Amino acid sequence: MYKYLTDINSPKDLQKLNETEIERLSNEIRFFLLENLSKTGGHLASNLGVVELTLAMHSVFDTKVDKIVWDVGHQSYVHKLITGRREQFETLRQYKGLSGFPKRGESVHDHFETGHSSTSISAALGIATARDLSDENYHVTAVIGDGALSGGMAFEALNHAGQNKTNLNIILNDNEMSISENTGGLSQYLSKVRAMPMYTKVKGDVEALINHIPAVGKSMIKTAGKAKDSIKYFFVPGVLFEEIGITYIGPIDGHDYLKTQEALQRAKMITGPVIVHVLTKKGKGYIHAEERPEKYHGVSSFDITTGKSTNSSNKMSFSKVAGQTLLELAEQNRKITAITAAMPDGTGILEFSEKFPERFFDVGIAEQHAVTLAAGQSVAGLHPFFAVYSTFLQRGFDQVLHDVALQNLPVTLLLDRAGVVGADGETHQGIYDIAYLSLIPNLQILSPENGTELHAMMKYSIEAKAPVAIRYPKGNAQECDFNSDLKIIKGESKITKEYGNDVVIFAFGPIHKNAKKAVEKLREQNTHATLVNLRFAKPLDEKTIITLSKKANRIYTIEDHALIGGVGSQITQILSNHQIFKPVYNFAFPDHFIHQGTIEEIYKEYGMDEEAIVNRVLADTRPRLRNVKSLRK
Repeated sequence: MYKYLTDINSPKDLQKLNETEIERLSNEIRFFLLENLSKTGGHLASNLGVVELTLAMHSVFDTKVDKIVWDVGHQSYVHKLITGRREQFETLRQYKGLSGFPKRGESVHDHFETGHSSTSISAALGIATARDLSDENYHVTAVIGDGALSGGMAFEALNHAGQNKTNLNIILNDNEMSISENTGGLSQYLSKVRAMPMYTKVKGDVEALINHIPAVGKSMIKTAGKAKDSIKYFFVPGVLFEEIGITYIGPIDGHDYLKTQEALQRAKMITGPVIVHVLTKKGKGYIHAEERPEKYHGVSSFDITTGKSTNSSNKMSFSKVAGQTLLELAEQNRKITAITAAMPDGTGILEFSEKFPERFFDVGIAEQHAVTLAAGQSVAGLHPFFAVYSTFLQRGFDQVLHDVALQNLPVTLLLDRAGVVGADGETHQGIYDIAYLSLIPNLQILSPENGTELHAMMKYSIEAKAPVAIRYPKGNAQECDFNSDLKIIKGESKITKEYGNDVVIFAFGPIHKNAKKAVEKLREQNTHATLVNLRFAKPLDEKTIITLSKKANRIYTIEDHALIGGVGSQITQILSNHQIFKPVYNFAFPDHFIHQGTIEEIYKEYGMDEEAIVNRVLADTRPRLRNVKSLRK
């Protein structure tokens, strides 16, 4: 089936192939990706779009020595295929399998680990400056998409690279898409460049003319330089990159292997920072992904022929509940706005953008700006909802503290993908938000057990007239009643099971369902528990915590979060402050990064599934019961 791909075990094997064979290899790689990702899921469209670009990069650079930094990293599948990881590909994004992102421990060809956007130029510049200080000689290349280039960190790095002047290659993979359609001034600028391909030829001709002028003095060369600049200004408004000191090459057809290879060879010879502007098509070679690249950015298992998911569910997700609730609230209140950092579909607010376009703000990959934008809107009398993945809000920490909470502004942060997220692994696990948000004064933190509670909490966030963060996971929202009269009261928890005082379990968020099942099984084992759905991580319901803890023999907390700084740690501190010295056990994640796997696999490994809860409680309580019996004898 694969005539060429099976013979590619390292980048050096590409040197054996001619142009026609490279084209056939590209087709085989695309089919291989479709065949495998239709089973495992993964980032499809972005990888289909970088096949020829990746092959050209590996033909020009020796990645055992030369360093490539992939921005975000989800487009590195082709890179992994040709660097000796083809046989492991069926384990991609699976439990203890191949990572969906660059991983230094996986291969000598992976030089920097990424998973968040807009980091590659900074990292690559750091590597390049270290190379210079160490008097070493190798090439450093950052591969960044046009969507990622909208992030402020990328602009900061470009500015520094232009000032630093060290040798650095930047490949701008311009597919006109991030995850959703790009927005902003940079996107408009690149659109102008795409529309003027004659710029590259004219610029090259003028440079060649200048280089061949006989030496007639510095004044003539200076005049020639001005002439060259005038050509640039005539054809490309602003000449953004060259104005900050970065040589520009492009735009290049990124699906033309030879032209891309030639452009990279040119970049390799230029002194100082160079940006190679490569045009690619996201989803290239698969019609469904070409037509709907945002839908096929990240996929679960699917049928190749129809493009339809084979893992579909009619159950409503937390993201969908959040989106529907936001629509409902916006219909009732014209002061409600929705903000996203390039993720309207993923966070469930795409329909809001279509129904209320004037109240919808997609800022691009710029979480810091999004938070302070929300603060500005709030100061002016609006109530903004910023829908963002938990792992990405980490970037806006200072803005949440300084711009929102310090002024006690009514802003609602919708923290999607909180807790473990599964296949994306360490870079995307949303298990740190309680810790980094709890220390911020004025900010309230909630988490719903199900969709009904999420709906009620979003309504509460408007009434609170304060900064509110609501964290919820990826996946099924269980029950969801949009007509429920559930009322959320600040800092108030709910006792959901009350069978006795052998143990009390304080659960926070959707993982409450594991505790609920465990409590029923414990009852069958003659261990009687009281279970509390905390609802708030801040402010905690201290009154209920203290009252129930005084009655119980043992105390347990469970949360889908890191132990350090989590709800369990805070409850333990409360008990200590009130001199309640009883056995306390915290079900939470330990102090290391949590790898990829299904949510169920991760819960099982770290002892947070229903069976583990039961076993832990029984192991703690049975010795005590045996000791009581022996004393009676």
